[in-house]
Amino acid sequence: MNGPHDLGGRDGFGPVVVEPDEPVFHEPWEGRAYGVAIAGMVAGAYSTPMFRHAMERMDPVHYLGSSYYEHWITGAATLLLEAGVVELDGARLARPVSPRAAEVGTEPPAPEPRFAAGDRVRHRVPFGHTRCPGYVRGRTGVVEHVEAPANVPEIEAHLGELVQEPVYGVRFDGAELWGEAAEPGTSVHVDLYERYLDHG
Repeated sequence: MNGPHDLGGRDGFGPVVVEPDEPVFHEPWEGRAYGVAIAGMVAGAYSTPMFRHAMERMDPVHYLGSSYYEHWITGAATLLLEAGVVELDGARLARPVSPRAAEVGTEPPAPEPRFAAGDRVRHRVPFGHTRCPGYVRGRTGVVEHVEAPANVPEIEAHLGELVQEPVYGVRFDGAELWGEAAEPGTSVHVDLYERYLDHG
């Protein structure tokens, strides 16, 4: 998750505020923003990974200073503009996709899983859109189980293609992730695509 939205394991952003009896939409425009974003997906203008990546491309100051549904409408507007469906009229959009984004599609999927349960693996730092939380990047863990192949979100987000590869349930010791700050004896389990991993 390369972007300002990847806050897991980070300090300094204050408490998570839970609003009692929070409504689905605080303002009527939020419902319309939701409708526009979903309509774009249903119409085939973009996929869920493409939509997530558009929000991840928002300027960090814009992202962190805006509301949940402003993220949605910015992502939808960005993708509809890039697809030529709408024209720019002063909207604040996300940054364009970098030309390096196509690099995620250069590796052919492995015919069989490269790793097995019990293998030590190290996370490879990805480029662009990724469903991997930042706190496991570059860290070493152990494969607990091999899951069914799934579509790689990077390739779908950047190239619009559906390519499947194995997914692994990997266990990371808390001390590996957070050092002495970790609670003793804790571990975190993360599902990771094969392209995220090397032998550890």
